[in-house]
Amino acid sequence: MTLYIDPPTWPGHGRMWSHLVSDVSFDELHVFAASIGCPPRAFERDHYDVPSDYYAAAVEAGAVEVGSKELLRRLTAAGLRRPKGRPPVV
Repeated sequence: MTLYIDPPTWPGHGRMWSHLVSDVSFDELHVFAASIGCPPRAFERDHYDVPSDYYAAAVEAGAVEVGSKELLRRLTAAGLRRPKGRPPVV
């Protein structure tokens, strides 16, 4: 079980954001995100959008810090990548 998070370098809504992903399952990802206080609405297709103020909590809880390209590579290698245009996984 490994969760990955990229640095909060993505701007939006007056904040900076990270992406949180799992290399095992969406179930694992949902449980972890809930444990650090991310609401279900923060889930987008295959990742959670995590505001910068949750970043430290995610890392302390065990998320591995990686760059954005590495995060995408691991998500794709795990078969969990769901780009726009594909039906959402429930």
